[in-house]
Amino acid sequence: MIVIWQLYVSFSGVSPLVVSSPVVTAQALVADIKGKLAKYGRSPDHLKIMPGIFAVIGRTESEAKEKYDQLQALIHPKVGLSLLSGLAGGVDLSGYPLDGPLPDIPETNLNRSRLKLVQELAARQKLSIRQLYEALAGARGHRTIWGTPEQIADQLEEWFVNDAADGFNIMPPYLPGGLDDFVEQVIPILQRRGRFRTEYEGRTLRENLGLPRLTNQFSAVASSASA
Repeated sequence: MIVIWQLYVSFSGVSPLVVSSPVVTAQALVADIKGKLAKYGRSPDHLKIMPGIFAVIGRTESEAKEKYDQLQALIHPKVGLSLLSGLAGGVDLSGYPLDGPLPDIPETNLNRSRLKLVQELAARQKLSIRQLYEALAGARGHRTIWGTPEQIADQLEEWFVNDAADGFNIMPPYLPGGLDDFVEQVIPILQRRGRFRTEYEGRTLRENLGLPRLTNQFSAVASSASA
């Protein structure tokens, strides 16, 4: 039986953009989603919430920040604007100054949820159009963290032990080096802390996620009918 992956609409309830969601916000989302499972006859353990993590790793915090800044500088304005326009429902932003504020954008059925969060992010952090697309482009709106391997491990562990996430989808800032850095530097720390496996528990993704094998409701109905 396959495992179904679903992009949840949001840590805020409306969009997948989670640029700077604090632990308490993530805890509230996890509790809200899993709290709804009982009425469908499902256990909270039957659902795993694994947010995306865009991690930039350095030998020191300052080195990690420098690497992050270098990656941000590679974002071409046309690419950044294209992404931002897509999140805003296809609105053309090319006629506005990059270092000016996000203009008022009319709400439509195509952009309602994501536009709201983009506007809230821009207003809360007083971001220009350039700063806004830089904040969103690399990690596509998912959580961005940078630091030493220990600092990265600390942040992941904090979310995990406080029921803010069941795991993480690692989004390397570049390949293959960004993934190698995470595997070689962060994973061993999590393993020493007992937060990450040293070998697989089963042979399937379902088994390794700790998900039970569910009864196929259609097979059960067919078997009942033929009995």
